[in-house]
Amino acid sequence: MSQITTHVLDTAIGKPAEGIDLTLSQLVDNEWQLLGAGITDNDGRVAKLLADEIKLEAGRYKVLFVTEAYFKKQKVDAFYPYAEIVFDITGDGEHYHIPLLLSPFGYSTYRGS
Repeated sequence: MSQITTHVLDTAIGKPAEGIDLTLSQLVDNEWQLLGAGITDNDGRVAKLLADEIKLEAGRYKVLFVTEAYFKKQKVDAFYPYAEIVFDITGDGEHYHIPLLLSPFGYSTYRGS
């Protein structure tokens, strides 16, 4: 399993959010470097954001969820064109789950398991 996983739920409709583009980046020397990308599947997940054998070092990372196209496809006006979640990891090889609870006018996240 990828060391970083995510799951996007559209809380306005009570279903996984399919078709959201997202990227995973690492902050290196004050610049974001792309590590992985994907599109959420019908369960709101990206199966292989990182290869299973990749172990990330301690540092600052972000997942950028591009929500604008998702809401436009549903013909829903939304306030946030994207959600950017920045987080720190310890470099211990532990699994990190970054879920996104999404609606047209708000979003929230937490460290999942």
